[in-house]
Amino acid sequence: MAQFINKKEDVVIEAVEGLLATGAVPLARLDGYPHIRVIVRADWDKSKVALVSGGGSGHEPAHAGFVGAGMLTAAVCGDVFASPSVDAVLAGILAVTGPAGCLLIVKNYTGDRLNFGLAAERARAFGLNVGMVIVDDDIALPDVPQARGVAGTLFVHKIAGALAESGADLETVTAAARRVIAATKSIGMSLDTCTVPGSPKENRIPVGMAELGLGIHGEAGVEQVDFSGARSAMTAVVAKLRSEIGDKPHVALINNLGGTSVLEMSILAHELIQSEIGGLISHVVGPAAMMTSLDMRGFSISLYPAEADEIAALAEPVGPAAWPGLSPVRPVSVVALPDGLTPIMPLPSDHRPTRDFVTGCCNVLIAAEESLNALDAKSGDGDTGSTLAGAARALVKAMDRLPLSDHTQLFRATGLELSQTMGGSSGVLLAIFFAAAGDGASSGLPIRDALRAGLARMQEIGGAKVGDRTMVDALAPALDALEGGLKAAAEAARAGADRTATLAKAHAGRAAYLSSRQLLGHADPGAEAVALLFEFLARSANGEAVSALAR
Repeated sequence: MAQFINKKEDVVIEAVEGLLATGAVPLARLDGYPHIRVIVRADWDKSKVALVSGGGSGHEPAHAGFVGAGMLTAAVCGDVFASPSVDAVLAGILAVTGPAGCLLIVKNYTGDRLNFGLAAERARAFGLNVGMVIVDDDIALPDVPQARGVAGTLFVHKIAGALAESGADLETVTAAARRVIAATKSIGMSLDTCTVPGSPKENRIPVGMAELGLGIHGEAGVEQVDFSGARSAMTAVVAKLRSEIGDKPHVALINNLGGTSVLEMSILAHELIQSEIGGLISHVVGPAAMMTSLDMRGFSISLYPAEADEIAALAEPVGPAAWPGLSPVRPVSVVALPDGLTPIMPLPSDHRPTRDFVTGCCNVLIAAEESLNALDAKSGDGDTGSTLAGAARALVKAMDRLPLSDHTQLFRATGLELSQTMGGSSGVLLAIFFAAAGDGASSGLPIRDALRAGLARMQEIGGAKVGDRTMVDALAPALDALEGGLKAAAEAARAGADRTATLAKAHAGRAAYLSSRQLLGHADPGAEAVALLFEFLARSANGEAVSALAR
């Protein structure tokens, strides 16, 4: 897999330099490259307890991204997923430790424990007051004697950092850190492994599965579970956490392991709040990328039953921009639509043939979702199928509210429904199409002419014409041929859709931004959807009634 790196030997050095050059807080690095890579607060005066953390790189923004007022004083950066050396850790301790002493915050991995521990011993030999705490918040592997330290480490950084910033002594800061460690519980899940720079990717998680409890270095999790969506994923994570926590209010840290989109993280946050432990979560940190595993497509949840003073410590403003802040969990606030936007729907009515006809059309679009998305991926952003299928599902759900026995009002009601439920340019254009068709039918036009009026209005506003490589390429010839029956209309729609694959240039829609190399050989997905609908109608008995009405 291609990555935006130069030489794998230089990734950490170059990343550190990039952070120093662009960071919003005053930072510096110690001399000693390439073996010593230590980020320190440039504004540090050694008058307070220093907090030093670190470990292998690849977890950014942890740990260097959390150096700054109110959090870490220094971060020691090892190679990717490898502990820094004793000398590097010692250099960091010596650079920032004054009379108030220093606390090392170390994740529970053998290399980190050994290197930070020996560095602490050597620093004490220099006469420095150095303490160390080991974070072991991972609950994924209950039978191992040494639980791993994962994203819950951020709770320790923040609460200990707030105390140190306020002037608390080393004993107080250390006691608070140990209290947080003892009560923090974390577990992660991923759909894929991470890509270590310069190394082949391990593909051990099959499609349709997710790995529960994997480590932040890509270590295998406790089990692989069936994956069917965000809800099932969060349910599996919550089941592990629920058995480890009590009934007190908790703060949840919602961590992106690196490769999960912001949209997905918000959905996971929603699922956590709606889960069986949602009522126990009083505050959240995130969702955000805080302790990542390179590009891993996963997330982790850390829970801590914070007391009032610890809530205040977590809420204290800090210098590092990587800390996303603490937010209380609030009920979702809903404000009424402004006057004029609440749709006035006509009285619902039933008509079995029309219900079957509309439902059949919707089912065609729902069934074609994946194929239309695949087609759109060749010439757009790969969502046409989902957009149309989503609108179709909404229309099916609204069926009992529609005026099915009045085709004039049904056109208008369909336009209103699409304007609310269907996004993108297709949504607004089809809403215009059906609204104008309803207006045409109300003025006495037969269905075919009313649909033509809808098409004309859609073209007037959208600007597309036949040959521009849009749904119009199939819809216009189909409506022209409808007088000859649905079979003729379906053939015209299919010919129009197929012709779009031969058009080297689009003049409307998102495909207009693409080159002919990307477009040739691939039909427009909107035109394909129109062709599929007319082919369905031509095959169905219900379509014959529509054909008769259209004449």
